[in-house]
Order: sequence, then structure tokens, then C-alpha cells
Amino acid sequence: MDRPYVLLSCAMSVDGFIDDTTDRRLLLSNEADFDRVDQVRAESDAIMIGAETLRRDNPRLLVNSPERRAAREARGLPPYPLKVTLTRSGDLDPDLKFWHHGGAKVVYAPAAAADKLRARLGALADVVSTGETLTVADVLADLAARGVGRLMVEGGGTVHTQFLAAGLADELQLAVAPFFVGDPRAPKFVNPAVFPDGPGRRMTLASVEAVGDMAVLRYLPASGAAAASRQTAA
Repeated sequence: MDRPYVLLSCAMSVDGFIDDTTDRRLLLSNEADFDRVDQVRAESDAIMIGAETLRRDNPRLLVNSPERRAAREARGLPPYPLKVTLTRSGDLDPDLKFWHHGGAKVVYAPAAAADKLRARLGALADVVSTGETLTVADVLADLAARGVGRLMVEGGGTVHTQFLAAGLADELQLAVAPFFVGDPRAPKFVNPAVFPDGPGRRMTLASVEAVGDMAVLRYLPASGAAAASRQTAA
């Protein structure tokens, strides 16, 4: 395969924020949406999260349903998808929950940070050096070589921006919570960038689903339309 099918998953407020500026994590999803995300995770070969979100939210990033884990194993898959993160600095605490739950983990970092990270994490994760720079294209190529056919990206804004600006997202699943955050200092779904899917290249709205009091919008970027067709056919 050239690269995995890339699905970006994000919960946001009506005004596009993915968190607030308090010390407590802002819960955007309702229980039904958390369950929906669990299903998407179970259908994925790998789940990616950025280093900033990893430090801020300290998630475990698991498939929580025993039935879904059992269904994966019945298909000859590990119970949990591969867990992936990216870091340019290598500043990742080995005590984070991410390392101590679920199955295999892989971290991508430029050469300047990789050696430090290997010493810090030890056997907790496979640390892959990406050379002088770290790009999502290089990460996707390595994941494809590992047999990853479907990658779920759960954020945060920096990672989502990188995939979208590079034209390497095949699907967006945006869960919109029915409230406003209204704080310009809070993190948003994406950061300022030049996106190929701008006003002159509209995305395809594939579906709209009501999940409790939330709306889940499924968009197919024009850059990922061919991959989306292959995914549907499969």
C-alpha cells in the first residue's frame, strides 16, 4: 500500500474549540459519542495522538469494550490497535498512561530527539528516528510498512493541521457539542495554515448523524476522495 487510509476524529464546541483554558479536561462528548469513538478505534489498525495532547490530556487511548476487543482477536488482530505519537522535542514523560495500557506503541521523532527519547522510554515504545525533520508523510510511509491500513488520528490541533495542510487526510469525523467555549486562548480543531481544501475546493459531506445531543459530521476532503472510494469498496 502507498499509505494508510487516514481518518481524523475530533470533538469540538459549536465555535470550533477542542478544550478550554482551565486545568481540567473539557468533556465535549456525551456517553453515546464516546461509545461511537470506541467503535471507530476498534475498526482501526493504529491510533495517533500528538505529543502536546498526550501531555495535556494524559489519555490511555484504548478500545474500552471487551466485546470489540474480542471481535478484533477473532479476526486475528491484537485486542488493541497500535498506538502512535509524534514529538519534535522528545519531551515525553515515561509515567504517562499512554505507555502503560494497551498493546504496542511507536513514537516518531527527529534524530536530534530520538536518542534522548529511547533512553527515557526504554522498552515502553519503539522509537523511530525520522532523520533531520519530522513529517506526517514519512510517518505514514513507515506505518504502511508495518502493515497499518487504517489510521485514526485523534489530535490535537497541531497534528490535524499537519495532515490537512499536506492533503493527507481521507476522512474527517467531527462531533459537535451543543455549547460555546468562547475563549480565544483555547485550542481549536486546526491552527492557521494553507489548506488544499479551501473555499475553491469544497469537501464532500458524506453523512450527518445525531448522537444524543451532538451532531457528527463526516466529511471527505477532495484530496482523499480516491482513497475514500477504495475504503468504501473494501
